[in-house]
Amino acid sequence: MIRDITIGQYYPADSVLHRLDPRTKLVGTILFIVSVFLFHTFPGYAVATVFLAAMIALSKVPPKFIFKGLKAILVLLLFTMVFNVLLTPGEVLWRWGILKVTREGLSLAGRMAIRLTYLVIGSSIMTLTTTPNQLTDGMERLLRPLNRIHVPVHEIAMMMSIALRFIPILLEETDKIMKAQIARGADFENGNLIQKAKNMIPLLVPLFISAFRRANDLAMAMEARCYHGGDHRTQMKPLKYVGRDYAAYLIAWSYLAVAILFRIIGI
Repeated sequence: MIRDITIGQYYPADSVLHRLDPRTKLVGTILFIVSVFLFHTFPGYAVATVFLAAMIALSKVPPKFIFKGLKAILVLLLFTMVFNVLLTPGEVLWRWGILKVTREGLSLAGRMAIRLTYLVIGSSIMTLTTTPNQLTDGMERLLRPLNRIHVPVHEIAMMMSIALRFIPILLEETDKIMKAQIARGADFENGNLIQKAKNMIPLLVPLFISAFRRANDLAMAMEARCYHGGDHRTQMKPLKYVGRDYAAYLIAWSYLAVAILFRIIGI
């Protein structure tokens, strides 16, 4: 389960999406997320499916590698669907005691499952095709107008980039600690919910200690290199839009226009 989380990881490849400007990918991801909430019918989700499938094909990332990230949210997905099916009022299709399944509940559960799945896949495509340094530069350039109202844009972008970079590192550290604890007789699978929660304590304590140690090492390394952010800081690879970025913007905004149109006419 730990190894199945793909958000925050980078998959090196030579694809059109990898070569896009990070600002283009950030804006495109935001527009895709907005479109997922604009679509509210299954014909609309079919359009989103075609668009998402095209992005997966263009990324040249193996689909199995992208879809395995859904295993990490499987429990959340199941809970969301069950609660929507059982607690949404409407036309009753099946009843057993106080439990009932409604037509509206099934429809809402299906829409919520599709939205959650597409949000994870869309975000994964962005992180899989963009390095943490590129994400930092892209977010900083997009948020630069906020500098006028004294918002620490560079620091915010750096924190978000470090958080994304530390996700795969902490997952790897969690996997190592879990295997070491299992070798010493720990059991993370059996028992009831309370027992499983207690069994997680030997895993969480060393994980937090390791996370704080890594954070301290990173801070000391940045200070030793006289790192400072903010104004007047140059970039090794300045961001610059090219033709493919403008074409990607045109496609992304056209796709959002289709989503808005579907919402207006109720398709």
